[in-house]
Amino acid sequence: MRDPNIGEILIQSDELRRRVEVLGAEISADYAGPPAREIHLVCVLKGAVLFVADLMRQLTVPCQVDFMAVSSYGSSTRSSGVVRILKDLDKSIEGKHVLIVEDIIDSGLTLQYLLRNLSSRKPASLEVCSLLTKPSRAEVDVPIRYTGFELPDRYAVGYGLDLDQRYRNLPYVAALTDEAVAAAG
Repeated sequence: MRDPNIGEILIQSDELRRRVEVLGAEISADYAGPPAREIHLVCVLKGAVLFVADLMRQLTVPCQVDFMAVSSYGSSTRSSGVVRILKDLDKSIEGKHVLIVEDIIDSGLTLQYLLRNLSSRKPASLEVCSLLTKPSRAEVDVPIRYTGFELPDRYAVGYGLDLDQRYRNLPYVAALTDEAVAAAG
C-alpha cells in the first residue's frame, strides 16, 4: 500500500537512471582531456548519496569521492539560511578538480556557502552537479554546470531526498501531499 503522504510522482526511476547516464557521459567528456583530469567528487550528505553512487558508476574518467555534511534545514521543511558544517572533507582539495554533487538546489544559499568555503581551499577547478533544481525558489544565483531535472515548487522526496529522514529509499522522486508538508512544519 502506498504511503498516503506521497502525492504525485514527479520523476520515475527509469527517467532518473537515463538522466544519470547522460550526466555521467557529459562529465566524462568534459574531464577526458587530453590529458584526462581526475575528478574529486564532493558528495553533500545525506541526500546526494544515491545520486553520487549512481553517477560515479557512469564516469569513464578517474575519480575519487569525499563527503561533506551541511545543515540549513534541521527538521524543518524550510531553510533557515544559516549553514553549518556537520562533517568536513577528509582530505585536502588543493590543486584538485572538484565537482560538488548535490541532490537538490532550492534557495541556493547552502550551495553559495559551499562554493565560497571550498574555493578558499584552492582547488584547480570547482564545478557543481545537481540532480534537481527549483528555479522558482532561488534566492541567489549560483553556477550549476550540470543539472538533472528542474522541479516545480513542491516538497520532493525519494532517491535520497527526505522529510525528517524518511522516504530517502524511494526509487523515484515524488511530491509530498500539502497536508504532509503542513503537518511537518
